[in-house]
Amino acid sequence: MNDTTLIISGGTVVCEDAVLPDHDVFVRSGRIAAIRPSAGYRLADGTDDSSLAIVDARGAYVAPGMIDVHSDFIETVASPRPSVVMDLRTSLYQAERELAAHGITTIFHSLSVYGAAIFDHKPIRNFENVMNLVEEVSAMRSVEEAEHLIRHRLHLRIEIDSVDRYDAIKECIAAGSVDMISFMDHTPGQGQYSDLGIFGNTLKGYRDISDQEVARIIEEQQRSDKLSLAQMTELARLARRRGISVASHDDDAIEKLDRMAALDAAISEFPITMDVAHEARKRGMHTLAGAPNVMMGHSHSGNLSAREAVGEDAIDMLCSDYYPAAMLGAVFVLHRIVGLDLARAFALVTAHPAQAAGISDEVGSIAVGKRADLIVVRELPVRGASEDESVPVVTEAFVGGRCVHRSLYPAFEDVLADGDARRRRAADAPVAADQASADRGALDFAAAEDEAAQIDFEKAQAVR
Repeated sequence: MNDTTLIISGGTVVCEDAVLPDHDVFVRSGRIAAIRPSAGYRLADGTDDSSLAIVDARGAYVAPGMIDVHSDFIETVASPRPSVVMDLRTSLYQAERELAAHGITTIFHSLSVYGAAIFDHKPIRNFENVMNLVEEVSAMRSVEEAEHLIRHRLHLRIEIDSVDRYDAIKECIAAGSVDMISFMDHTPGQGQYSDLGIFGNTLKGYRDISDQEVARIIEEQQRSDKLSLAQMTELARLARRRGISVASHDDDAIEKLDRMAALDAAISEFPITMDVAHEARKRGMHTLAGAPNVMMGHSHSGNLSAREAVGEDAIDMLCSDYYPAAMLGAVFVLHRIVGLDLARAFALVTAHPAQAAGISDEVGSIAVGKRADLIVVRELPVRGASEDESVPVVTEAFVGGRCVHRSLYPAFEDVLADGDARRRRAADAPVAADQASADRGALDFAAAEDEAAQIDFEKAQAVR
């Protein structure tokens, strides 16, 4: 257990449905204990005690750690070259360092199981490697705050031509080795590749092949065996019984939503059109788009614009997909360019994914009692650019109240030094007894009634 008391002081706190300027967030034993108007806390002079930490968040946003429910980033880390597969356990440790720096505190590694490799085949996607990763990620859960920087989860993507893998997939779900499943159908002529011309061009981007070979591949894929509805229903039933969320993928028609409804799918990943996205939301489904789509202003495959879909409330979640840095960037693009309220923009990558994944009781928002997965975000000025073009960066990240990432940008040194000088001047001024009493009272944790959850008040001073 993390027994350190943490105060993140003076930041703009982004809650699920409100933004609170100049507030303090108090953390005890890894959980959020209180959120209060800031009293400008700093360590008392001469204090050197590891049981109390104070983070100066003035001028910064304090937001929930981001939750990424669809990411194949681990494939890039574990397989830096198409023919190379590095040690999988080492790759997971390496990946979490970068993910923490991007503010992603819970990651759902999205691993694919499929029958035929339509495009390029990467050895990292060999079934044996996928199963080894499933085993590694599954083993991480029980020791995540003790041995890891972030929370690792597993999203198993099931291509419906995985007929020969059905028993192994069923065993994984029944054993609780995965945390989310999705059903995919990349058969050309529907879904993401309803336009056969786009499919052909995409295929040629991976292989040097003729139009005749493209036509042959299309025919083979359209004729290949697929999982039956009964098999998919059984996999979905097993998942729901274990509390595992079920998602559909590339929904391109209302009829496909109808089929997914039979599986009790709660998430529509990457709906192809705005009409389908709106219909999925009407049915109570969460809808997921890629954060890179928001950053670019369009889909790389010609599907709906995530910016427009979020603005119309047709999309309520974002994922990194293949580019972790896009998560935080997309939040600020939507805030600055689309005009989305900051709380609503952050909810796309925090509260809503937590709800969809069934983990919102513990993480996904800044609320008393939840695990203290938090990030401190500052806007880094860009030379010669306007204020709206500043780059949002994560300067601190916390998982379970423990600091797992810190970046020291020189651009922020003057801001913090100036604030420290003001605090020292304030500390030198006399403080009325009744004000001191009020400041001490502000440290009481609303959620902690036992003495063990109280701060040692002599170690902190409240100053303006």
